[in-house]
Amino acid sequence: MRYISTRGEAPSLDFSEALLAGLARDGGLYLPETWPRVSPAEIAAYAGRPFHAVAFDIIRRFTGGTIPDPVLAAATEAAYAGFGHQAVTPLQQIGPNRFVLELFHGPTLAFKDVAMQLLARLMDHALGVRGGRATIVGATSGDTGGAAIEAFRASTRTDVFILFPDGRVSDVQRRMMTTPGEAHIHALAIPGTFDDCQNLVKALFNAHDFRDSIRLSGVNSINWARIVAQVSYYFVAAVALGAPHRKVAFAVPTGNFGDIFAGHVARRMGLPVETLVIATNSNDILARTLATGRYEMAAVEATSSPSMDIQISSNFERLLFEATERDAGAVRRMMAGLRQSGAFTVPEPALAAIRAGFQAFRAGEEAVAAAIRETRDRAAYLTDPHTATGIVAADRAAIDPAVPIVVLATAAPAKFPEEMRALAGAEAPLPARLAHLMSAPERIARVANDAAALMDFIRRNARAAEEAAP
Repeated sequence: MRYISTRGEAPSLDFSEALLAGLARDGGLYLPETWPRVSPAEIAAYAGRPFHAVAFDIIRRFTGGTIPDPVLAAATEAAYAGFGHQAVTPLQQIGPNRFVLELFHGPTLAFKDVAMQLLARLMDHALGVRGGRATIVGATSGDTGGAAIEAFRASTRTDVFILFPDGRVSDVQRRMMTTPGEAHIHALAIPGTFDDCQNLVKALFNAHDFRDSIRLSGVNSINWARIVAQVSYYFVAAVALGAPHRKVAFAVPTGNFGDIFAGHVARRMGLPVETLVIATNSNDILARTLATGRYEMAAVEATSSPSMDIQISSNFERLLFEATERDAGAVRRMMAGLRQSGAFTVPEPALAAIRAGFQAFRAGEEAVAAAIRETRDRAAYLTDPHTATGIVAADRAAIDPAVPIVVLATAAPAKFPEEMRALAGAEAPLPARLAHLMSAPERIARVANDAAALMDFIRRNARAAEEAAP
């Protein structure tokens, strides 16, 4: 299987090459040339199987043999062995045909662990085969950073640099990035927003000489392996609710569009998905796009769901590529418009295709607070603000009442103590294994919102740069 760029001007790669490359050299994002299919009989056979076994069977369809099956099987089993629930991603019922898929039982209490724990193992394997080292640079709006740092703490072949918007993540999220003491781990506070951090990372990937000199790789959801690792829990949840004999809908709290795009991938593979509901907070660029056809940036508003405080949803480019029937030229034109004027218009046929498979809704702060309180009082279930946006969107979606709808719970309430107190007068304690987090010393590097300054910092701290030097 080969992987192609959404912008059509980068060479195709195999799975391991795309895994290590992250972003394509033309600035695009990788997708497989064709979608593998899972038959109804194969989907039905997932019932009752361990999560890691389903993940192995899904992911192996994308590797093209570049990750040997025994290596992949061992990696998936090891990745999920340490999760805090035997089911890894358990379902909880909160109402008639309404479920929450808990994706927060990993080491950093967020859905990013599901992909990141596997990604670290696969990258170490791929680097080991090549006898090489990589420099990982990523941006986070809160959860990706902690998940990446935790996953790569034991890595011997990578240096990790995670950019986060200074003052715009929760204390728990920040400390998950800044308290690890390993020398190859670097948490970088950047003045500005997540979009600023993400733009810096993209600038580094597009500076090809720098990229090559430090052997740059990425772990944001621009990395295809991140997306494919998240596809598994859509299959697991749907099968538990009757798939393939019954359709299932999903409501997904959405910032960078990676998690919900994994649901689109599952649908393309044959999972009977009724609809995918995009849930946004006050930063509602995706809801506005589906309503008007105009993707237009606005100022980022700080909310109680900081991981969704985003105006540039990078993975939406992958959906645009799909919706334009893989017209890389059309994607290039739209991305050029975004770069030049902060906006573009989605072609009408592509917009119709997107609307056929997706719905989108905005949940403001009052609606989020009301959803948290109502779910707690009615179902005795406490959700974090991100998950609450999904509950709001699920309530507003046009779905047959006979179709179960699954809200993806992307983070544990314990990650947002101040927000939970303010919104619901409630608080969930951190697990005992994280009791040290709030008192451990922090290591933070503050770097200017400037690509040159960031490059200089990385050059001085990345071992791959030393090895590459003459």
